[in-house]
Amino acid sequence: MSLVIGSAGGSGSGKTTVVRHIIEALGRVDVTVLEHDRYYRDHPELRLEDRAALNYDHPNSLDTDLLVEHVRALKNGSPVDLPIYDFSLHARKAETTPARPARAIIVEGILIFTDKALRSLMDVKVFVDTDADVRFIRRLERDVAERGRTTASVIDQYMSTVRPMHLEFVEPSKRYADVIIPEGGDNQVAVDMVMALIKSLIA
Repeated sequence: MSLVIGSAGGSGSGKTTVVRHIIEALGRVDVTVLEHDRYYRDHPELRLEDRAALNYDHPNSLDTDLLVEHVRALKNGSPVDLPIYDFSLHARKAETTPARPARAIIVEGILIFTDKALRSLMDVKVFVDTDADVRFIRRLERDVAERGRTTASVIDQYMSTVRPMHLEFVEPSKRYADVIIPEGGDNQVAVDMVMALIKSLIA
């Protein structure tokens, strides 16, 4: 039976760092990671500039039902094909990435705790809590370096959708967490406690 671990938190909070720590701590245990932002809905009917203007920080922007279906399939021992999203074109690619069942399944994303069906599949729910200014700087650096964005577009998106959606959806979802890690992946004491919990559940 797979152990399903949810890693949530605001954009740039350090979720990915915590996921890396979990994978390293589990060592030889096989792990499959499902990133929620693979599951952005596709809008081929829209022009690029119209797709770019969509609110990607609202829960409705994501095909969470498909993610739920994939987590259930993996828990039941069936492989799945994960979607691939092109952030520079704001579109889902035609190809997919195969994922196989594993002893540990990690689900990562800013909005994964907002969906009741997805939460119900998780055995451990971790929320990575980091100050807003630190999260913004990390997001700015990532989007410019990895997603082909301009500084101005990142700032505009942050003010128009990222910040208000964080306050409306992400921050309130913290109440569903089993464990909250302050200051992200740099909080070694908290990270070690989470690792100890996960190792005990795996064992």
